[in-house]
Amino acid sequence: MKDDEMKKYLKIGITGAAILASGILCAFVLFKMRIIIELLKGITGILKPFLYGAVIAYLLAPLCNKIEEKLFQTFPKANRKAKRFICFIAIVISLCVALAIVWMVIMLIIPQVWDSVMKIIDMVPQKITILNNWIEHMLENQPELQAYFEEFANQAESHINSLLNVDTIQKVQSIINSLSVQVFGVLGVLKNISLGFLISAYLLGSRKLFGAQAGLILHGIFPDKWAEIIEEEIRYTDKMFNGFLVGKIIDSAIIGLLCFAGLSFMGFEAPAFIGVIIGITNIIPFFGPFIGAIPCGLLLLLENPMHCLYFIIFIFVLQQLDGNVIGPKILGNTTGVSSFWVLFSILLFGGMWGVVGMVIGVPLFAVIYDIIRKLVYRGLRKHKRESMITDYEEKYHKS
Repeated sequence: MKDDEMKKYLKIGITGAAILASGILCAFVLFKMRIIIELLKGITGILKPFLYGAVIAYLLAPLCNKIEEKLFQTFPKANRKAKRFICFIAIVISLCVALAIVWMVIMLIIPQVWDSVMKIIDMVPQKITILNNWIEHMLENQPELQAYFEEFANQAESHINSLLNVDTIQKVQSIINSLSVQVFGVLGVLKNISLGFLISAYLLGSRKLFGAQAGLILHGIFPDKWAEIIEEEIRYTDKMFNGFLVGKIIDSAIIGLLCFAGLSFMGFEAPAFIGVIIGITNIIPFFGPFIGAIPCGLLLLLENPMHCLYFIIFIFVLQQLDGNVIGPKILGNTTGVSSFWVLFSILLFGGMWGVVGMVIGVPLFAVIYDIIRKLVYRGLRKHKRESMITDYEEKYHKS
């Protein structure tokens, strides 16, 4: 009896101590949040090359696997050393392909974008003057609106003049400081990317070893049944994210080139600059081309209002072509998520994590959707409802 009471009091004491320790830990985290965030930023800054390397290796892994597969088929009787050499060759070819793409972007696209930006800079002041004259002409019969517009224009002009009349030495100093910060930032990014390529080579060479080690850890921690379920979901997640991201990059490059070709054919200003913006924003599913079309449409509005209208129609047609033909063809409908859930996932994860959430929202939701589907199917099988699963799959997911 006394032993039971002692155990009861001991259990209460341990519970109270755990609650007290949890409260102290939460209070520490809340009051030291700024220090913790700064510490995490510092650690992230140190590990940035490894993050770059992990991303590069993750994107190049499918290409590396394909090259390995082809080489193994070409040399089926290769011994162990030869297989290692084949793996090395596959990694080298994959990295060379990635570097060739980067070189193409630097040598071919960036000069075109620079020329387009310079044309825009030369064009904007003249177009703003024309726009001001047009607005004044439109407001000739509206004296109150014209007075508001003139007041706004005068305030804007005085603000610009005040910026231009800053002491020359201060202006030069600010420009030098700004350029130095930007130069160091660019050098830092280039350093991280360079180290990232080097680290990615090691990660690609050890990817199978890491996979085997992860499997050992899972089976060492969880029962075999749960470990197999987790492994299956990890493989599905990897397939979903890798297929979606790589396919979306290819899709965005095609859309950017089509946009450049279409605008060049129609004789619009800055086709390369607009094509790059549309291509980059197209990585965001559904909304991407429209997000990129907003600043581009404003630039074309300064050039020619009719060009802006034609551009909006062109982007709408391009988005429909991408959403119904090009995108599904490249991605191969890998997500298996309906259009409604695609829109829902973009809005949900975009609201939570911004642009990053918009990009990864669809494959992330597809993974969650697949887990829920498997749980529902397990429940139906438990209640002897296999026929409902068969009817549903045949009606809505028949390939």
